[in-house]
Amino acid sequence: MEALGINLAGLLTQLVSFTVLVVVLWVLLYKPVTRALDERSRRIKESLETADRVRSEAAESQAVMEQQNAEAREEGQRLIAQAREVADRFREEEIAKARQDIEAERVRAEANIQRERDAAIEDLRREFAGLAISAAERVIERSLNQDDHKTLIDSVLEQGARVNQN
Repeated sequence: MEALGINLAGLLTQLVSFTVLVVVLWVLLYKPVTRALDERSRRIKESLETADRVRSEAAESQAVMEQQNAEAREEGQRLIAQAREVADRFREEEIAKARQDIEAERVRAEANIQRERDAAIEDLRREFAGLAISAAERVIERSLNQDDHKTLIDSVLEQGARVNQN
């Protein structure tokens, strides 16, 4: 090999040096770099998985929130409908109460009117009776006793009632 210009001792030394260098580089450089790259790859993979998990949790949370919003809207609509129903019922009760009050007032007014009418008729009868007695005394020119007064008044009232009915 020397004819080729290769020194066997130098070649072996270089081979041993190269092997030692490769082993040292392998142990000191390649394994730590490979471990660091594997660790980084694992962290990236975990980060991506975490991001996917967070994204899916966010989507689930949004779906739950939308469902809760829909339920809250339904509850609000139900409460509004219930409030309207209560208000309608209250209004109907108040209207019925007002009608009852008006009817009671009308009945009282009719009773008062009837009482006043009866009182006016009674006053008119007394006055008419007095006039009738005066007229009768002048006509017959004498004074009547109590029984004659009553008989005369009753007959005049009956005639007046018949005239009013016709």
